[in-house]
Amino acid sequence: MAEQSSAKPLPSDLSGREAGSESTTAAPPRRPFLFLLGAITIPVILLDQATKLFVQAHMALYESIAIIPNYLDITYTLNPGAAFSMLADAPVWVRTMFLLSMACAAIVVLTVIIVRAERVSISSVAFALILGGAIGNLIDRAIRGRVIDFLRAHYYDLNYPIFNVADSAISIGVALIILTAFFGSDDEPKPNPSS
Repeated sequence: MAEQSSAKPLPSDLSGREAGSESTTAAPPRRPFLFLLGAITIPVILLDQATKLFVQAHMALYESIAIIPNYLDITYTLNPGAAFSMLADAPVWVRTMFLLSMACAAIVVLTVIIVRAERVSISSVAFALILGGAIGNLIDRAIRGRVIDFLRAHYYDLNYPIFNVADSAISIGVALIILTAFFGSDDEPKPNPSS
């Protein structure tokens, strides 16, 4: 015959939770939006703007300083177009309206994606990098009408388009997304071996 316990359950206020509330183990996971914003997006924006302001304050337009001769220079340029100077020859009002509206739309979409992320993952980090880069270049377009570019990677006279920190963050983010697409995503649930 099984013995019955005479112990009474603790009142709800003594057991560490209020009546009607669920346990903390059943609570949904915290979304990492603020972490991604504070640890990735905002630092990218600050670093991008600080480097652009430094170059603008200390260099003449088109001045070039060799960092690694024949491989890497700091070259101050202003890009009126999009990436790789696309739309640079378009009328100013068309270029401005198109680039500003596209940047704003991208920022809204990226923000929604990051807000909806369930946890910090390679994909959410990638989107946070792209968001920081998009905002960094949008600030330039809104304030100066053109984007400050200053990193020139080249091999002697063979040049890669001049870029900046924001462009680098966008490129790294896109590369991470492509890598997770090809080699599997850390966002996918892992199979449970016990089931």
